[in-house]
Formats: sequence, C-alpha cells, structure tokens
Amino acid sequence: MTKNTSNPMKKITLFFGSFNPIHIGHLILANYVLEHSDADELWFVVSPQNPFKEKKSLLKDHNRFDMVQLALQNYPKMRASNIEFSLPKPSYTIDTLAYLKEKYPDFSFSLMMGEDNLENLHKWKNVETLIKNHQILVYPRIFEKEKPPQKLRHENIVLLKAPIIELSATEIRTMIKDGKNCFFPKFLII
Repeated sequence: MTKNTSNPMKKITLFFGSFNPIHIGHLILANYVLEHSDADELWFVVSPQNPFKEKKSLLKDHNRFDMVQLALQNYPKMRASNIEFSLPKPSYTIDTLAYLKEKYPDFSFSLMMGEDNLENLHKWKNVETLIKNHQILVYPRIFEKEKPPQKLRHENIVLLKAPIIELSATEIRTMIKDGKNCFFPKFLII
C-alpha cells in the first residue's frame, strides 16, 4: 500500500502593520478575511519601520508585538509575527516574503491591505514580482477626498466586500493623549 505523501500547502494571509496600537477594527477585518477566503491562518506581521512612515510616534517594537499577542489570545487562526524585527530596516514586504518563503517552503502567502495602501502599491519595492507571486486581498477604506482611481490592476489583486471600519490607531493615540476614554472607541461599520 502506498502512502500519500503530498500535503496541500498551508495558506497564510499576512496582515502587515505597525499596530500602534492594534484595535477592534483590525480584528474585524482579519476575521472577515478568514471567513471569506481560503486562508488557513492569518498572521499579524508587526512592522518595526514602514518605509513610507516616520518612526517618531511608534511605541517600542516589543510593546506593539506584545499588544498584538494579547489581542489574539482567543483567536486560534490568528497569530502575531515579529519576523521583521530581525530583518534589515526599513522593512520591505518583498524581502519579508522572500525570507518567509525560505523559512516555510510548504506555505503559500497572500497579503491583506487597506484600499489606501493599494493606492500607493505602485511605489513598493519590486511590486511586479509581489503581485505576480502573491494574491493581495484589499479591504475598503473611507477616503476624505474623492476615491482615487486604482492605479494597478491584476488578477491577483482582489477587492473585498469587507465592512468599512472608521477607526484608526492615530485616533486612538490622540484620545489617549487627550485623556479620553478609548476602551469603547467610536467606530462605524458600514
């Protein structure tokens, strides 16, 4: 009798961010992706330095990672990743993906991002390779001005019909700074 040794690849969706701090909006979107895609797990990749953002208002890397771990305690299909902490700074998604593929050759990786990040995706390092080799799941965002036209189109870029969540880590940090209660922050799901 021959044993079947072929295992299907484990499908991981990566949610990159500073998570400064992680909030309920992140969890709602992550849960939506897990429930509406073929992902086996969703990893919150805590980024030490986004090349498009200043680091001045970031909490320490390990504090943000610890907050993400605490927030995910009751979600068995979600996990915190500090993989970028040991990689060169600033963090480039394509480099992180290459490292992850080498470390986990039996996993396939997709990305999840907000529509606002899609607007700037054409500026990312090796974006053509990124899009060619990885599915990108895009959740909707509210734009203050008119929504810009989508610059990049590809069969691997999938626009989700996820809820629109009007809540930001910036708003939470401002509330904390102003001494306001942010344990039940206002957010809107459309």
